[in-house]
Amino acid sequence: MIQPTKNSILAPMISEAQFQKELDLIIANAIREDVGDGDHSSLACIPGAATGKAKLLVKDEGIIAGVEFAKMVFADVDPDTKIEVLVEDGRPVKYGDIAFYVEGSSQSILKAERLVLNAMQRMSAIATKTNQFVKLLEGTKTQILDTRKTTPGIRALEKWAVKIGGGANHRFALYDMIMLKDNHIDFAGGITKAIDKTKTYLEETGRDLKVIVEARDLQEIEEILQSDGVYRILIDNFNYEDTRTAVQMIGDQCLTESSGGINLRTARQYAECGVDFISSGALTHSVYNMDLSLKAL
Repeated sequence: MIQPTKNSILAPMISEAQFQKELDLIIANAIREDVGDGDHSSLACIPGAATGKAKLLVKDEGIIAGVEFAKMVFADVDPDTKIEVLVEDGRPVKYGDIAFYVEGSSQSILKAERLVLNAMQRMSAIATKTNQFVKLLEGTKTQILDTRKTTPGIRALEKWAVKIGGGANHRFALYDMIMLKDNHIDFAGGITKAIDKTKTYLEETGRDLKVIVEARDLQEIEEILQSDGVYRILIDNFNYEDTRTAVQMIGDQCLTESSGGINLRTARQYAECGVDFISSGALTHSVYNMDLSLKAL
């Protein structure tokens, strides 16, 4: 099971404090969006002093994710709510399982309900898909990575879910790692110029950022290898044969990453080419939410 502690989620990309800030912003904005000036449905028919209990019911199967986030949401809405967790993040679940019970103000439970469900359904879907990749790559050295192809505004949740599912996080955003992709290279006037300008920029600004460079063919692999200071080469949209050749060319000079439309049907073959990482946007942009419900008792 992946331990979902905040200080092990996105480090070293962003700090625990930065990550917590992202979560606080997500909760605040979601409550603003959903509640506005009040949950008038609940205010209209449920007394303010009424208390109740509800269960988080699983109506699907996969890897549960978002339980820890749900605890944060309920605590933000009403610190007096109490949660009894039965299934922790990262555990497999099936239809009929109960992830947790929540008890407290009935109005507070209903106020938090939709945010909790939206987040957990999405996070569980991502964790489930990530875990499918992880199992597929067992026996190889290759790790599965997410990308920045995330839902705007909730990236922290989606990358957290990838970790819960057993995957690894790529850079969090544009500010914590440098990736010189095709457009950067073309605008800069070529690979060598892009790398040289990047090294100068880092020296002048005093930043210590890892540098990844994308290669579109074997000739570009060869050119990248003429420069030092490259942390990882992104072997983008290569076939299996060329990927194996690229890995052999690179050797131990830097790390390797395959990307470009890689899915559950093709990931194992790319891993067997010897790459260190496979990145897949599908972990976050192509999932079906897990069916969950919060049911009053």
